[in-house]
Amino acid sequence: MSFNSFGHLFRVTTWGESHGPALGATVDGCPPNIPLNEEMLQIWLDKRKPGQNKYTTQRREPDQVEILSGVFEGKTTGTPIQLMIRNTDQRSKDYGDIIEKFRPGHADITYWQKYGIRDYRGGGRSSARETAARVAAGGVARAVLDVLAPEVKILGYMTQMGAKQIDRANVDLSEINNNPFWSPDTQAADDWATYLDELRKSGNSVGAVIEVIAQGVPAGLGAPVYAKLDTDISTAMMSINAVKGVEIGAGMGAAELTGEDNADEITMGPDGPEYSSNHAGGILGGISTGQDLVCRFAVKPTSSILKTRKTITKSGEDTEIVTKGRHDPCVGIRAVPVGEAMMACVVLDHWLLHRGQIGENQGKIG
Repeated sequence: MSFNSFGHLFRVTTWGESHGPALGATVDGCPPNIPLNEEMLQIWLDKRKPGQNKYTTQRREPDQVEILSGVFEGKTTGTPIQLMIRNTDQRSKDYGDIIEKFRPGHADITYWQKYGIRDYRGGGRSSARETAARVAAGGVARAVLDVLAPEVKILGYMTQMGAKQIDRANVDLSEINNNPFWSPDTQAADDWATYLDELRKSGNSVGAVIEVIAQGVPAGLGAPVYAKLDTDISTAMMSINAVKGVEIGAGMGAAELTGEDNADEITMGPDGPEYSSNHAGGILGGISTGQDLVCRFAVKPTSSILKTRKTITKSGEDTEIVTKGRHDPCVGIRAVPVGEAMMACVVLDHWLLHRGQIGENQGKIG
């Protein structure tokens, strides 16, 4: 299976399966002399790990990351960094009923059609468990940004669960870590708790929308044709399991605006250009403007539900299936730290590309 890597200069390759002995990532292109240890990465993995509350899968994985190479005496050496996370709470017997059946909404059927073999234990490579490796790699990217671009801050949060959206007037980013949904709107979080509890008890699931912002990103990152910053952000987010839609800035909502409303007017401020709004999501012509990068992605409902669904077997017979096991009633909750990690990797990658080709911005204003 090819295409397990992403990034240009800061390049990440993930490996491993949901029910294998371990999974992880190889990070290539990390600059040397960056302080890095396992505790720095564990902070981010602890945000994503399962079993933390009743609203996520009850699979109990410590997600303890191990650094096997690329770090010496607490600093990166510039050589590939090998990260490993051991699987400790596999329950492969939960998947015995799907050896011959395809789960609706899952990659079971397409993996079989393409490769003629599939790991039915939790979906193998297609499992959302793979995202633990991305979060570990994102922790490396954050460590580099803390040294080379300390003004860059990345934050993710849930803005919608099912049809229930946050009230932007109630947004308080300091509240994100104070509820199980990473919500900046505490009232929305309370509503979601009641709603999701009912869905969970009924064996159903629901989708969500996640917003990720990168603050302090300098103007000039990205390239205008095939390495657009928004192209790479969109690709990174769309590659996350269960993501079915990505938008930058106003996104799909831009289609409802007039040109007069959509254009972010520019004035000269004391520290450089200032914008009246940010419909562009901090990117114009594939290049960052210096405003916040704003990205949203939609996560579909978890396909593994305790509801009888029609399907077929490998031999082509019609049948029914109920997916057993431990699954997230709203996988969007644990997608928040994954989206943050992917944003960190893309921003660092483009920061390194910009430094390598341009150095300092060439066009001066004022």
